[in-house]
Amino acid sequence: MVPRFDVTSGGRRGNLQAGKIRGMTPAEDGNLAEDGILQPGAVALVTGASAGIGAATARALAARGVRVICASRNKARLDDLVTELGAGAQAIELDVADPASVESLIERLPEDLRALDILVANAGHDLGGRRPFDEGAVADWVTIIETNVIGMIRTCHAVVPGMVARGRGHVVTLGSIAGLGTYKGGTIYNASKYAVHGFTEALRKDYGASDLRVTEILPGLTRTEFAAARHRGDSTKGTAFYDSFAEVLDPADIARAIVYALEQPARVTVAQMVVVPSHEN
Repeated sequence: MVPRFDVTSGGRRGNLQAGKIRGMTPAEDGNLAEDGILQPGAVALVTGASAGIGAATARALAARGVRVICASRNKARLDDLVTELGAGAQAIELDVADPASVESLIERLPEDLRALDILVANAGHDLGGRRPFDEGAVADWVTIIETNVIGMIRTCHAVVPGMVARGRGHVVTLGSIAGLGTYKGGTIYNASKYAVHGFTEALRKDYGASDLRVTEILPGLTRTEFAAARHRGDSTKGTAFYDSFAEVLDPADIARAIVYALEQPARVTVAQMVVVPSHEN
């Protein structure tokens, strides 16, 4: 059974309920996050930022005064988002499944934005998913792995060495409850999110003796364009999928969870956070 809104952190456990933190919040204790990484002027890279959880996260971070680099393949959408966010935001075209695009990422950023404090590795999809393995196209299965797993690894490898050299940073990966339990029709998506889960756990242990923190956010069903993209942009099918459930999350719910993990003081690592609808489907 997946725990609801479970927060596992360095040295303590807490619970989230209906999007609220039980007990003291950083805002209620002025000393709690003085040394935290989520400070005005910090630099964050958010992949998959053109829509859904990525866009919501970019908005939430920008509201905290963070300089947000919004990355995705859809530059036109990014430009609109950056215009909305204001002068502290930057758009950059990035295809995490393209080695050249990721390898050139840091050098394509303005010099004052290359020292990344935060990485939110959010890019992912389930193209052609929710069907039996033999009925899916191999090309679709491969691109899920290339984006969700290999693309995440490439992005982290482009960013983490700089964080290690600077002695500070926070990597947030977007896993899924699909990385904790399987479902019919989910062979490849499940496999990709199990890989994200294992990678993130091991990455956190690699840097456990340093000031580089690693967090995995594992959302439950969240209403985004994800389901429509699974059906190659068919928004009618996407809407129908979400409407078939009693309750789904909003991208802003996941963005708040990410902000919560980032705003903790340096002594606290939120290792994993599972966020699911209050009325489970």
